[in-house]
Formats: sequence, C-alpha cells, structure tokens
Amino acid sequence: MIARLGLGAEHRVVEIASNDGYLLQYFQRRGIPVLGVEPARNVAAAAEEAGIPTLVEFFGTESAGRLAAEGRRADLLVGNNVLAHVPDINDFVAGIELALAPGGVATMEFPHLLRLMEENQFDTIYHEHFSYLSFATTRRIFAHHGLTLFDVDELPTHGGSLRIYGRRRDDEARAVTPAVAALAAREEQAGLDTLAPYQRFGERVRETRRRLVEFLAAAKRDGAAIAAYGAAAKGNTLLNYCGIGAETIDYVVDRSPHKQGCYLPGTHLPIHPPERLFETRPELILILPWNIKEEVMEQMAGVKEWGGR
Repeated sequence: MIARLGLGAEHRVVEIASNDGYLLQYFQRRGIPVLGVEPARNVAAAAEEAGIPTLVEFFGTESAGRLAAEGRRADLLVGNNVLAHVPDINDFVAGIELALAPGGVATMEFPHLLRLMEENQFDTIYHEHFSYLSFATTRRIFAHHGLTLFDVDELPTHGGSLRIYGRRRDDEARAVTPAVAALAAREEQAGLDTLAPYQRFGERVRETRRRLVEFLAAAKRDGAAIAAYGAAAKGNTLLNYCGIGAETIDYVVDRSPHKQGCYLPGTHLPIHPPERLFETRPELILILPWNIKEEVMEQMAGVKEWGGR
C-alpha cells in the first residue's frame, strides 16, 4: 500500500479495529504517521505500550467526525475483518467517508459470501458476525454513502475473503479497474440477487451434518478414539449444530494457553494443550479450524507415527 499510494511522512494511516497495533507498526517503521481505533481497552493499552497511538472507542460517524474536526483524516483507512462485525454498517461506512482525507483510500477485508456458500462454509456463521457480505451488496452500501469501490482483491484468508478499495465518488483520479466488473458479473451469474442459491446452500448444510454425524458414528462403532484440534468459533458452530459432543469426541486441543483448562460452549468438551494428543494417541483427529488445516497437519505430523489420521 505504501508503494501503490505513494505514502510518506506527510500522510496518515488510520486502522479501524487496530488490535495491538501489529499492522500499524510496519507503516510507522517507514516513517508514516499512524493512528489506531480500538474499542478493547486492554488491547489498546498494549498498542500504546508498543508506541502506536490508539483511540479507545468504536468507529462510526461520531468518532470519524471528531477525527475530521481535529485534522486527523486518513490518507489510507484500513479495516481488516471488522466490516462484517459492526451492528450498524451504515453508520460505520458513513464514518469512513467522513474520516477520509481528500484523495484518500479505504481498504476493507471481509469473508466473501460467494465463497462461503460455494464451499459450504456454514460454520463461519456465528454470533460476532452481523453481516455476510457479497461484493454487490457492499458496493451498494458504499455508494449510498458517497463512496466508490474502484478495485477488489480476492484473498485466501478465512476460506476466501475480499479486500475492497474505496474512494470518494468525486475522486476520479483513481479509475475503476476491470476486477470490479469481473467480480460483479461472477456474483450475478451465481444468482446472488435471487433466493435460489441460498436455498441450495441450506440443503448442502443439512447434508454435511448428516454425512459428518454418520462418519463419526461409524468410527466410534469401530472402536476409534476421536479428538478435535482447535477451540475455534467455527468449531463451536459445527459441533453444536451437528449435535456432536462428549459421546463422540473425547476432548479438544488448542495451542492458546488462554483456552487450555476451559471447556467448549454447549458441548462442554475439555480443552487441553496439543501434547495431549501424543499422550492418548487417538485414531482420528477432527480439525475444526479448517482454514488453517495445512498448518495444523504440518505441526501435528507426528500423529502418523501411531497411525492417527
């Protein structure tokens, strides 16, 4: 983004939901002024301790208006995995328009609804997501608030995400790229503006539940011990929707020490460190955060020593 936008010491990068300042530190190291907006006080404190100036509040028209009044508009306004999390998406996007400096660019990343349905990623539908966004819907919301999406990238994160690039409608210096029309056409061809694909998606979800329950039941009948890897939000959705609990899975492991010693909501499966797998040697390990399955399989390659799968 520094190279693409020609960012330097005279510009400012603002990140919404900036967490502990991990991303902003790299802009700061290149001499570019940064500002984080992070509502979690304890996380914002970690960013401040690392030298990343951070406002402790939710982003919207109120906070964006203050930034504009204080002369702290953004030449690059970043929001990664926050757009789908906000309860009032119109107030949020209206805030983006207010917080952008003249000629500024906003980039937002979020899971792509088309990929969610095409690849049956129903377990990403859970409490902290208020919206499941197509590109077409996002374009309409941004246009309603005077913003034009002029480019889009397709990313592998979270099972398939979009990174959208927005500018003010009257900023014609940045032309709309062919990627915008191409993705819009793909969504239209998939029928996302009709009910049919959503109904088909519902039936695929039900069939997935049937197949997973049958597979695990057959494994238990054959005497297999089964554990799960990853105390992830998507895993809780999967297990609770499918009605899979302690009668099928013995426990779950997770690398996070903050989760170890706790229990999964609903199923009440105990959470252990990954070393537990090597102590009990289950025949099957169900990977719950499938979006990082390659990484998990690489880290847990040792399970093959006892014939684990």
